[in-house]
Amino acid sequence: MPVDDVDVKRQHPHWTSRPGGSRLVGMTKVTCDLSLSLDGCSAGLNQTEDRPFGDDGGDGWGSTLHAWYDDPAEQRHQLDRLAETKAFIMGRNMFGPIRGDWDRPWNGWWGDNPPYHGPVFVLTHHPRDPQPMDGGTTFHFVTDGIEAALRRARETPGDGHISIHGGASTVNQYLAAGLIDELRLRIMPVTLGAGIRLFDGVPGLTLEQVESRAGKGFTHVTYRVVR
Repeated sequence: MPVDDVDVKRQHPHWTSRPGGSRLVGMTKVTCDLSLSLDGCSAGLNQTEDRPFGDDGGDGWGSTLHAWYDDPAEQRHQLDRLAETKAFIMGRNMFGPIRGDWDRPWNGWWGDNPPYHGPVFVLTHHPRDPQPMDGGTTFHFVTDGIEAALRRARETPGDGHISIHGGASTVNQYLAAGLIDELRLRIMPVTLGAGIRLFDGVPGLTLEQVESRAGKGFTHVTYRVVR
């Protein structure tokens, strides 16, 4: 189950160097968008197909970590963010519960018409043909690493940003490589004690706060990654 998505149950960049890699600047940004507990977890331990967020302080389906969905203003904000994004990247754990070879049909948690409406590049060690879905979403399965996935996302035609969409382990890989420009975080007033944490294994960063908003029972904060 995705760690971040509008419904939890149901787009020529310029480049500049910085420590750890290169990043997009100008009109196209590489972003991430996550919901987190106050102690930094995007999911709890003991994730299963029946409880894809694991021990998340709620029903295992993100009802606590994604309680922001009850805020109409945040719903609209997230839909706008999806609309301005031309390509998405996610880890295999966000795409679904299957590990190893693709031994049964699985096209994600979102039904026949996922909310992305564009190319989604899924990081995996196991090859699979692209999976087109209704509404313009196509899942592409990338076996040659995070930079290859970003390169393919960058080559997607059209204007728009690139979202490293989750989960936190995938975001951490891109942060450690210096490949994310902006963090968009929704912080929920709950602690999990243990789980999949943002920034685990990531060297020290300097962040610049560019936006904050208090919602009903959560705080939305946006940071620009300075280095």
